[in-house]
Amino acid sequence: MRLGVFREFALGLLGRGEATIAVPSFDGALKPNQALERAEILAELEAPEDLATDGATLFVADGPRLARWEAQKLATVRVFDRPITALACLPGGAIAVALDGREVRVYATPEAAEPRATFAGADMRSVNALAPAGADALYATDGSATRDANDWVFDLMERGHSGRALRLDLKDQSVAVLASGLRYAFGVSASDDGALVSESWRHRLTALSPGGPAREALTHLPVYPSRLSAAAGGGWWLTAFTARTLLVEFVLREPAYRKRMMAEIEPQYWIAPRLSSGASFKEPMQGAHLKTMGVVKPWAPPRSYGLVVRLDAAARPLYSLHSRVDGVNHGVVAAVELGGWLYLIAKGPRRLLRLAIEGLATEFSV
Repeated sequence: MRLGVFREFALGLLGRGEATIAVPSFDGALKPNQALERAEILAELEAPEDLATDGATLFVADGPRLARWEAQKLATVRVFDRPITALACLPGGAIAVALDGREVRVYATPEAAEPRATFAGADMRSVNALAPAGADALYATDGSATRDANDWVFDLMERGHSGRALRLDLKDQSVAVLASGLRYAFGVSASDDGALVSESWRHRLTALSPGGPAREALTHLPVYPSRLSAAAGGGWWLTAFTARTLLVEFVLREPAYRKRMMAEIEPQYWIAPRLSSGASFKEPMQGAHLKTMGVVKPWAPPRSYGLVVRLDAAARPLYSLHSRVDGVNHGVVAAVELGGWLYLIAKGPRRLLRLAIEGLATEFSV
C-alpha cells in the first residue's frame, strides 16, 4: 500500500504515467478526415441518445420516445415517462431500454404493454449502454455512482472512478457486477470470451472474461471512447463522443484551479470537452488560435469532435471516420450497421446520420 502511494506521488511529481498531460496524436488508423461531414442527414431530433437494430429494423432513442426508421422517416413506437439512456435489441425480437439511467426494462416486443423483466435498484445511477449477452442476459455499463447519465462532464472534472460493468440475468432478474471502480464506463459489447467495455476517462477498452482478470484491449486513445456495436464480418464500431486536448489534461491535474472553476463558472464555459462548440464567444479557446480570417482552422485544438472507429476482432483499429474542429457532426455517441449502411447519432447537432459502408475500408485504411 505504501509503495503504491509512493509510486503515485512520484509519477505525479515527474508528470509520468497517468499524471502526464501528453495526448496521443491522430495518426495511422486514426488519421483525420471529414467522412462524417458528408454523411446523409436523415432526421433532426429533440434529444437523441442511442441506436439499436435487430438486423432488419433500426430503433432510435430520442428523449423519452422510442422510434423506428421506416419508409424513410421516424415512426414513434412508444413514449416512456422518462428519457431513454440506453437501448439494445435482444434475440427473439425483444428490446431492452434503460430509463433515466436508473432502471432497465426488457420487453418481449417493442410494442408489448408490460415488461418481461425489470431491473431497478442495485445502486444503478447512470446506465448508459446495453448489449445482449446470449439469449438470457444483458451486459450494461453504469457510468458513475455519483452523477446522472447526462452529467458526465461533472464526473470527468471530479476525476470520477465509480463506474461499473454489469450483467443482468433475465431469468432470475439478478444483477452481477463484472467490474467496478471504472473511470466512467460508457459502452459495452459481447466478445468471444466475455465483454468489451469502454472506460472513457482512462481512454481505453477493457476485455472482461468470467473468472479471469481484466485485460487492456486498446489503450492510449486520443479520444474519450463510448458505445460499441458489432460490425458485419467481425469486430466492432466504436464511437468517441469527443477528443482529448492538452489543456483539459492540464486542468484535470490542477485540483485547486479545477475546483474553483467548477464553483464559480457556469458548466457550459468550463475548460472541459463538449458535444458541440462554437456557439458562444465565452467559450474557452482551448489553448490555441482557432480562426484565421474568420475561418476555423481544421487543425485547431478541438473542444468538440466527432469520431467512429472500425475495430477488428482483436479490437485493433482498422480505419476511422471523423468530423473535425471545423465540422458540425460532433458528439457521436452511437453507431450501428444495418443493410450496408452505418447509422449514427451526432448528439451535438442532434442528428440521425447515415453513411454507406461500401468503399470506406479502401478509402480510409492505412
